[in-house]
Amino acid sequence: MSFHAAAQDVRVEDNHILKASIPNVDGEMIEAELDLNSCIGNNDGSFQWEGQGFADSGENFSFGLEGDDRVPILRGELRNIEGESVPCDINIAERISNQNGQLVFDPDVSYLE
Repeated sequence: MSFHAAAQDVRVEDNHILKASIPNVDGEMIEAELDLNSCIGNNDGSFQWEGQGFADSGENFSFGLEGDDRVPILRGELRNIEGESVPCDINIAERISNQNGQLVFDPDVSYLE
């Protein structure tokens, strides 16, 4: 299950550190974080799961919980192979889950399917 449904104070700091208060199995709210640079990369100006270091090749990052479902969307401009900045976004709920109060990247699962 995606992390954001029961999360509080969801945010991204320093352009790539996802932070949130999320419940563990006992229902206690735990402050958790995950470095998105460890699981998202830049593929020719687009965010790509299972890559690394997207924040090192981009700028103008923003994060928000969008729509009625409060979907966690990271937006930014990533450089393509020509060096041009390309606007892009990624739904980080696709592959990030809450596992007993820890934010975890799961490369084999899309939580939106």
